[in-house]
Amino acid sequence: MTLAARIESYRTLVEEWLRGLYHGMITHPAYEKIEKQAEDHEDAFMLACFPDAFGIPSPISYYTAELLPYLEDEFEAWERRMWDRGSLLERKGHQFHF
Repeated sequence: MTLAARIESYRTLVEEWLRGLYHGMITHPAYEKIEKQAEDHEDAFMLACFPDAFGIPSPISYYTAELLPYLEDEFEAWERRMWDRGSLLERKGHQFHF
């Protein structure tokens, strides 16, 4: 096998692998479900860290306030998303087609 043939076979293998990776990460229908699930996990984490934003008293707010400079970009989007959301049951029901 010549060097050119080996390079071409390696190139086709990598191209096929990248096409499958792109399909699995971007174009696959499960991507949307995975994205919503990740958003739910992020929402739960932010609510556990900053419950005072919604009037829920928390004794750990003093300590989690130190995270605010690192999460300031996500905090505004999260707060807006939480206020716009109808309810958690409504979202989960929509997610599972109830």
